[in-house]
Amino acid sequence: MLISGASIAGPTLAYWLARGGWDVTILERAETLRTGGQNIDVRGAGREVARRMGLEPAIRACTTGEVGTQFLDRAGRAVASFPAGTDDSGGATAELEILRGELSRLLFEATRDDVRYRFGTSVTSIDDRDRAALVATDDGTEAEYDVVVIAEGMRSRTRRLAFPGVSPVVYKGMYTAYATIPRIDSDIDWWRWYSATGGRSITLRPDNLGTTRATLSFPDREPELDRQNDGAVRALLHRVFNDAGWQARRVLDEIDRDADLYFDHVGQVKLDAWHRGRTVLVGDAAYCASPLSGMGTSLALTGAYVLAGELNTGSGVEGAFAAYEALMRPYVDKAQDLPPGTPRLANPRTRLGIAAFHTVLRAAGTAAGRRITSGLFRPPADQMELPMY
Repeated sequence: MLISGASIAGPTLAYWLARGGWDVTILERAETLRTGGQNIDVRGAGREVARRMGLEPAIRACTTGEVGTQFLDRAGRAVASFPAGTDDSGGATAELEILRGELSRLLFEATRDDVRYRFGTSVTSIDDRDRAALVATDDGTEAEYDVVVIAEGMRSRTRRLAFPGVSPVVYKGMYTAYATIPRIDSDIDWWRWYSATGGRSITLRPDNLGTTRATLSFPDREPELDRQNDGAVRALLHRVFNDAGWQARRVLDEIDRDADLYFDHVGQVKLDAWHRGRTVLVGDAAYCASPLSGMGTSLALTGAYVLAGELNTGSGVEGAFAAYEALMRPYVDKAQDLPPGTPRLANPRTRLGIAAFHTVLRAAGTAAGRRITSGLFRPPADQMELPMY
């Protein structure tokens, strides 16, 4: 087994395959384990997978400390507050909220003794044959594998090798910049969400590493803004957010010093099939639901568990791939079914629209409102019946 990608889905898949007796190699393009990234939540079926791996206590010990979500007015005052969830799935802030890099580290530590990791290496070609796939990598080596798994991101380069000519990314007309900035005394343990005119939003979130995680989001349907060079992206963010108010100036000043700035177009991946021959996709490379869904981590963990389980049944590669798709497709379809008007409804463009948005949130944030709207922040697909392999 060859897995390309050492983030969430890849190591999770490797964990279960190693238990089934597979000889697993994981390739990672980065030179070392990527420990950066923003807040992610472990919910629903994904949380059950982590529980079955025995990782739930370790995840809980590494949570960000975020106590809930607050929406702010122009003066930075809380309009509505929603405490963190108290079950497997609820809350804009999940009960188990962790940094992507922290979860990746935990999965690496759980697999490194049983799995072969090759960092600084990526796939350059996949030759699918009857009995094996011949894979070449950029270090000049070739090897045959019974199965090749692509466990990369939404824009996976390796997916293009296995699915040439396919353009599966559906963009949602919004860009988001992610940055890690120094924590200051006024930062608190709430996820703070500030809306500015023009559909712009700024968020600040706590982490467990002594820093603050910031995002800058804005609507734009112009393609490939994220393909600009680093300097052009930073200049773009200054133009868009210079007059946004609240802590825009602080975030802009800090991103000029932040080498880890990440900027991307919000999108989903939609494919009619997740496998070809002996190559199969899992996680964001197969069915990214976008950050708007709150389901990315759960889909990665759950898809990896199901794919490994089916391969471990011994029903053959083709049968395992077919069963994996049959089990996961309904869950993925629900996860990708975003509420009508998303992302525009949560990112109003005018002051009147922001006022109306805050009025709804203010009502929902009362004790009575929370009883009525308890599912307001519950992801579109929080549970599925997981097989016991």
